[in-house]
Amino acid sequence: MLDVPVLLIVYRRPDLTAQVLDAIAAARPRRLFIAADGPRHPGEAAACEATRRAASAVTWPCEVLTDFVTANLGCQLRFHSAMDWFFSACESGIILEDDCLPAPDFFRFCQVLLERYRDDARVMHISGENYRRRRESPYSYYFSKYALSWGWASWRRAWRFNDLELRTWPAFRRETSALYDTEDERAYWDPVFQQLYEKRFSSYDYTWMYACMTQGLSVHPAVNLVRNIGTSEGSTHMTTNPFIDRRLEALEAELKHPEWLVRDRQADMDTFDDRFPGAILKHQRTWRHQVGRPGRWARRTLTGAFRP
Repeated sequence: MLDVPVLLIVYRRPDLTAQVLDAIAAARPRRLFIAADGPRHPGEAAACEATRRAASAVTWPCEVLTDFVTANLGCQLRFHSAMDWFFSACESGIILEDDCLPAPDFFRFCQVLLERYRDDARVMHISGENYRRRRESPYSYYFSKYALSWGWASWRRAWRFNDLELRTWPAFRRETSALYDTEDERAYWDPVFQQLYEKRFSSYDYTWMYACMTQGLSVHPAVNLVRNIGTSEGSTHMTTNPFIDRRLEALEAELKHPEWLVRDRQADMDTFDDRFPGAILKHQRTWRHQVGRPGRWARRTLTGAFRP
């Protein structure tokens, strides 16, 4: 049985929740925490209740703890309140949402690295995702500035740096030249963090991304260990995305640890291109895109003029 506690965060998708719970059941954690948001309106009540039943259908001997709220808190507040609840009870653990399907090796990967870096303040986050285009080293993982959250693990000592107010941002934004590898990264992340700071939008994972970027490094596996299956009609954010629902892979039986704790800059640039809009920003600078701008503007104008 898995000695690391697992937190499953759910909302209103019982079918996806059942798939993720099946993957968790194969790992058989001794402690399972389940957090659920409430319905936004009466029409969601049945789906939310069915999802809670699906998440609670545990088939192995374990301790199950639940945090089911009645009112809808929204993605950001529900995610962060669930994390606060989880880490108030656990020193470390694994976090999965109802649309993040892990490979069997994901749990072993997290368990080994949670123990290895338990007291190393330089490491903030362990991700199950991989966007590095080529595996050029024999090691089972590498270090990154990106805290990807489609299946991850961390420690209480790291979560305490999470701050929904981003109070250090005004001072930190003057130092971001050490953080970005390209001007495209700066053009994307600086406005994102500024808008989060100004409360112009909310994001359940970008505030945690900011905490990890400013406090340390994240671990990414050498192969992809989590697949996002959330491109359904009931998805809150994802409807189409070419980089989700990706193939799950396997790691070697005995993990090979890097001999140094240094960020993989090329892997981070690959991640920005494929997980974030780096590739889109590059395409927008091409001559083909620039030549086509007048035609796209004319089509949008005509479409708007004839729209009822």
